[in-house]
Amino acid sequence: MMGWHGHGFGGGGGWRGMGGRMGALDEEGELGAFYNHRVVSRLITYIMPHKGLAILSLLTMLITTATIVVQPWIIKLSIDELVDAPSRGDVGALAFVMGLFVANICVRFVANYMYQTTLARVSQGVLYTLRSRIFAHLQRLSTSFYDKNEVGRIMSRGQNDVNQLQEFLNLVISSLADMLSLFGIILAMFLLDVQLALITLTVVPVLIGIMVVWQRIAWGTFMRVRQAIAIVNANLQENISGVRVVQALNREETNMRRFDQVNNGHLDANLHASRLSAALMPTVEILTAVAIGLVVVFGGSMAINGTMEVSVIVAFALYVQRFFDPIRNLTMQYTQFQRAMTSGVRIFALLDTPVEVADKKDAVELPPVRGDVALDDVRFHYVPDVEVVRGVSLDVKAGETVALVGETGAGKTTLVALLNRFYDVTGGRITIDGYDLRDVTQDSLARQTAMVLQEPFLFSGSIRDNIAYNHAEAPLETVEEAARAVGAHEFIMKLPEGYDTPVSERGQSLSVGQRQLISFARALLADPRILVLDEATANIDSYSESLIQQALTEVFKDRTSFVIAHRLSTIRNADRIVVLGHGQVLEQGTHDSLMSAGGAYANLYNAYFAAGAGVREEAGG
Repeated sequence: MMGWHGHGFGGGGGWRGMGGRMGALDEEGELGAFYNHRVVSRLITYIMPHKGLAILSLLTMLITTATIVVQPWIIKLSIDELVDAPSRGDVGALAFVMGLFVANICVRFVANYMYQTTLARVSQGVLYTLRSRIFAHLQRLSTSFYDKNEVGRIMSRGQNDVNQLQEFLNLVISSLADMLSLFGIILAMFLLDVQLALITLTVVPVLIGIMVVWQRIAWGTFMRVRQAIAIVNANLQENISGVRVVQALNREETNMRRFDQVNNGHLDANLHASRLSAALMPTVEILTAVAIGLVVVFGGSMAINGTMEVSVIVAFALYVQRFFDPIRNLTMQYTQFQRAMTSGVRIFALLDTPVEVADKKDAVELPPVRGDVALDDVRFHYVPDVEVVRGVSLDVKAGETVALVGETGAGKTTLVALLNRFYDVTGGRITIDGYDLRDVTQDSLARQTAMVLQEPFLFSGSIRDNIAYNHAEAPLETVEEAARAVGAHEFIMKLPEGYDTPVSERGQSLSVGQRQLISFARALLADPRILVLDEATANIDSYSESLIQQALTEVFKDRTSFVIAHRLSTIRNADRIVVLGHGQVLEQGTHDSLMSAGGAYANLYNAYFAAGAGVREEAGG
């Protein structure tokens, strides 16, 4: 038989990661429709608070586009005046045209500056609001959401997809500018000369055909680039996070070879994309040269015959140069639109994810409680029809310490997760002082409960910040008192800056035991009426545990406590031991009474010592 720890006295984790990936966020690297009305209509609601700036950006874009379109026409007028001025002996009109040319440049500079800055303010405002709402929603989402979704994908929604969607506004405005510029150029060419315009535009079908083919090829190529960088990032993240294991197993050389493979895949994908992009520009330049050649040949013939002015030929050449850029831009923006729409679908799907554990509209504040906890035929499942808690009933009196033991998967951690209302029961009810947890606000419940997990998590900041994490206003004396209660004060004072010592990422500069002691202090600072220890002493060394054991007697005093532990000393000191198996209560009582009964607890206890794991426990007290 397996030892005590293997049977689940230290197993925990029953609710962590369960439920598979049902309802998980969709895959990365997908492209959706070019236009999604629901996404656009939702995005407009984020633009509306900035509608004044958006309108100003649109107007200045129109002015900028107009100055670009009109410039070749002004050059045509300048040439006409240069030709006519000597015969008239009057340079006044030429000076006026030149002034018009300078004014056009100045107007374009001002309008383009205002267009770019106002558009940036609108898009950044949308970006800010989206990220704030996503963060706020993620803070409220239930634990079940995080059971089903990987952190990397959630991060991708808040960063990559928001950035992609932010570009949507830029794409809309720039695409509109390109279309208006294209329309203006075509109109100006036909106004100058219909016949030459028709001749010049004969290259357009060829350009469109090339762009369509290029876009289809480019879609697969650029998708390959995105997928390749995703693989590189995933490999890099995995090896950085697991660097201690890598070095311990001497896997550096193997991992470097594997990274070289995925990095070469990314290199090849980018080089292929670069070659594809590089091929587009010369193609457009060749078509531009052909169109200008048509203007020179046919326009020159007309000029020789006296049916066309030289100024018209010059204006046509300038318009042709401007004509191909908008078409190229619009073609390349097609894929960007698809990405923006896909990102929008993902973001709004995340924002629309329901909060499974939410306060009722008529939820009441939980008043200060004594700590009487009752579980009445409690049932729960992560996956429908697969119950992990099956009809558990317990009546725990205020101030009582209850140890939950059982094999892995028995439902211990799930039970305390339900008690903290990380999930709502699917059957029965849990009450505190007679209040159903579903009828009280989560804030008022959280103020009177505290939980210490097996894996301590420390946040960026100082030791003091972490202990007073949810009570930033707590004075240093209160923080020190909580640290002393769990035996953490001594090692904290030995740190370079004491309680002001910065904590590195996830607290890696501290030992696991030290991080756990800080977690204990953080929980105690709240002075909870109900305390849950979920394998909280599993990773603590014998010395640290002896400090905790000395403190626990005082910590548990006048508090209702639920303890999941595999350490014998912690369990034997409990007022009651509840043995769980397959989501049900198998037996309950004191250590001596359960040993005398010779049931499930006695079997686990004997298996623990049969494996030889308990000798250290007895020696340690």
